[in-house]
Amino acid sequence: MPLLSRVPRKGDNGRACNQTECRDSNEAVETLTAATSLSDADIVARVRAGESGLFEILMRRHNQRVYRVARAVLKNESEVEDVMQQAYVNAFVHLDQFEERAQFSTWLTRITLHEALARRRRDVARAAVTAADGDRIGDPMETLSALQPDPEQQAYARELGGVLESAVDALPDAYRTVFMLREIEGLSTGETAAGLDLGEEAVKTRLHRARAMLRRTITDQLGGAASAAFHFHAIRCDRVVAVVLAAIRQRTLDCS
Repeated sequence: MPLLSRVPRKGDNGRACNQTECRDSNEAVETLTAATSLSDADIVARVRAGESGLFEILMRRHNQRVYRVARAVLKNESEVEDVMQQAYVNAFVHLDQFEERAQFSTWLTRITLHEALARRRRDVARAAVTAADGDRIGDPMETLSALQPDPEQQAYARELGGVLESAVDALPDAYRTVFMLREIEGLSTGETAAGLDLGEEAVKTRLHRARAMLRRTITDQLGGAASAAFHFHAIRCDRVVAVVLAAIRQRTLDCS
C-alpha cells in the first residue's frame, strides 16, 4: 500500500511551514521512498538504530496479513483495527526481542494472534459476567443493527469474495481461525500450529473439518477468488498507520 501522502508546504498544525520544515519533510519522504526496496530485516535494523519513521514501511507491507490474522479470530471490525494497532505498538516496543532466525512477518503474526486471542477471551468473559448478572437485556434495535452489513461488507457481497466470507464466518471459531490462516492468508501448517499453540496434526484435522463444513458448491464456485476475500482497503490502512505512528511518536517524546 502506498506511503501516506505528505504535503511539504504545510506544517502539522495546518500553517504554512518554513523552509527548514519543508526541507525536513521532503527529506523524510525521500528516506521512506528509498527504503521501500529494503528487506524487512534491513528496515528492522534501521528502526532499532533510531529511524523509527521507517516502521511505517513495515506496517504497510504487512497490513493485509495482520488484518486477516486478527479477522480470523474476531468478527467485529472495530475490534480488529484496535488489535492491529496494539499489535504494531507491541511489535515496535519489543523490536529488540525480534530474533532474525524467524521472518519478521512470522513474528508479527504471532504477536497479532496473541493480542486477538486475548481480546476474544476478554469478550467471552465479559459476556459471561453480563449474562450472570442478568442486568442487561439485549436491545432489539441494537441486535438488528449488529446484523446489518456495513458498507464494506455490502461491497464484498457484490463480489465472489463476499460469498466466501459469509461461509467462513458461519464456521465454529476453532475451524474458522485455522481455515482463514491456512487457506486465505496462506500460512503453513507449522506457522499456524505455532501461532495457535496447537500440534500440526490438530491443525490438519481442523482444516479438513472446516473444508467439509463449507458447501462444496461454494468452494468450487470461488476457486482462486479466495485471495480477494477479507481485503484491507487503503483508507483503513492509512487509518491504522496514522494511529500507530502517533503512538510511536508519543512514546518517543515520553522517553526523551
